[in-house]
Order: sequence, then structure tokens, then C-alpha cells
Amino acid sequence: MRHDPMLAILADLMRRVDGLAGQRGHLSVARLHDEVDQIRHIARAFHLDDVEGLAGTLESALSLHGLGPVVLSYLDLMRDAIASDMPVADIVPIIAHRPPAAARPTLRA
Repeated sequence: MRHDPMLAILADLMRRVDGLAGQRGHLSVARLHDEVDQIRHIARAFHLDDVEGLAGTLESALSLHGLGPVVLSYLDLMRDAIASDMPVADIVPIIAHRPPAAARPTLRA
């Protein structure tokens, strides 16, 4: 299986967004603004237009209103946008093959 660099970029963006959501209330407005700006720059470099747009809008909201409940809403939207760009993997269940009962040997004491 080949390494997909875009998947690594998307995983990094998801990690950054989740990290910001987890640190909510512990970051200053300036620090949060810088972190969102980094996300926006990465999204722009890799043509992730939805993520870039949401990050830019969140930066504007932070500049106007500071921290508030709107931050988590934008982080959720960015998480959804990143997830929509991730490839969908087929999940193949692994089930142990058991022979039918008639074919199984029986133990007698």
C-alpha cells in the first residue's frame, strides 16, 4: 500500500482542529487566531477550499467577537469539511470460518 501524502495532510488538519477544540477555554484569542491561520494556510496550499473558507471566516469572527460559542461551531464545520475530503475506506468484516456442525468432529468420552 502506497503512502498517500494528501491523507497525511488531512489527518494533520484534523489533528489540529481537534486539538483546538480540546483546548477551548485554555487558549488566548491571539493564540487561537494564529492556530486557525496556520490551518488556513495549509488548506490554501493544498486547495482545500471549504476548509480554507471556514478558517478565514473563523479568523474574522475571532477578530470581531473574540472567544465564544461560535468557535466550536466553526471547528465542527471545519472537521466535517476535512472529513468530506478524506477517502472512504471499505470495511471488510473478518469472520472466522467455521465448518458446519455436521463436519465438525465430536469428542466422546
